[in-house]
Amino acid sequence: MIADRMKNIDSSGIRKVFDLAAKIDDPVNLSIGQPDFDIPDEIKEEAIKAIREGFNRYTLTGGIPELIEPLKKKIEKDKKAKFEEVFITSGVSGGLVLAILATVNPGDQVIIPDPYFVMYKHLVNLVGGQPVFLDTYPDFRIDPDKLKKLINKKTKIILLNSPANPTGKVYSKDEIKEITSLLDGKILLISDEIYDEFVYETEFTSPASLYPNTLLLGGFSKTYAMTGWRIGYAAGPSLLIKEMIKLQQYTFVCAPSFAQKAAIKALDYDMSKYIEAYKNKANIVYEGLKDNFDLIKPQGAFYCFPKPKKNIEISKFVEESIKNKVLIIPGNVFSEKNLCFRLSFAAKDETIKKGIQILNNIVKTI
Repeated sequence: MIADRMKNIDSSGIRKVFDLAAKIDDPVNLSIGQPDFDIPDEIKEEAIKAIREGFNRYTLTGGIPELIEPLKKKIEKDKKAKFEEVFITSGVSGGLVLAILATVNPGDQVIIPDPYFVMYKHLVNLVGGQPVFLDTYPDFRIDPDKLKKLINKKTKIILLNSPANPTGKVYSKDEIKEITSLLDGKILLISDEIYDEFVYETEFTSPASLYPNTLLLGGFSKTYAMTGWRIGYAAGPSLLIKEMIKLQQYTFVCAPSFAQKAAIKALDYDMSKYIEAYKNKANIVYEGLKDNFDLIKPQGAFYCFPKPKKNIEISKFVEESIKNKVLIIPGNVFSEKNLCFRLSFAAKDETIKKGIQILNNIVKTI
């Protein structure tokens, strides 16, 4: 009854912990990647207004023009790049699904830096492609020599995520130059930039500013806490965008109508105070864990990927953490290795500090 392709897809380890959190009384939840703040009221009101005015039906498959036009101007300014076409997706996840469906043939290779966001390899497997993992341990930098060795005639895509989930890594302009210099123009670069506003103490560079054959995927879920409203966008070569819109007709149909209206308001909303708060959270996590864990200080997003300095099996460490009501995600959910764990600091400061104290106690006593 079940298709063979499902054998290559496991249930998300993140969702498993999410389900577990519902069964634990008063957990210290450092597992889920969604902001701890709510959607700003002005943006909420715009959605409510759209609903009350009856803007509740299907929209154009590619999104409403009154959102697409200012969005295109904004991202071209922010990313320092020109895009042939832009359309609205059902979140970045929806954009990833459409992009992989539209580009990857059975046997095509997709290079994925490891660690990686949980969806990437499963989507490639789903369509019969071959994920090729680029080891970036221990500092999560891409070694150009390692990347060069992986590129061959079957290479169709390189998939980048910066700022990165689960590591908090932000690729510098020089690093992106080194990466793109190895691509011949025919290889598609998919750049997942959902965390682009969450950047701390460094500058953000979009690969689209350096490599024309880039498909940029971004969205409103993280910056504006609109995770449940499913508003993302794809920007890139017209030929690819047109095929993705075609697929959207038969899958997502369109992004939620009222949320598209609210996204127009969000484009001009100043979120700097929220970003500054997350910069502080990143500092709390780093200073709190650095004595007992090897970790790279988060440069962006709201995650870090620590490894206990003590020689402890990660599965055992995560198990002990959960027994102590601290919810974290084992590293093998995001990697072909199981050396680290993902901690999300998208939580109240007091929750983060409580979690840090418990994790430090565990690593000392286990």
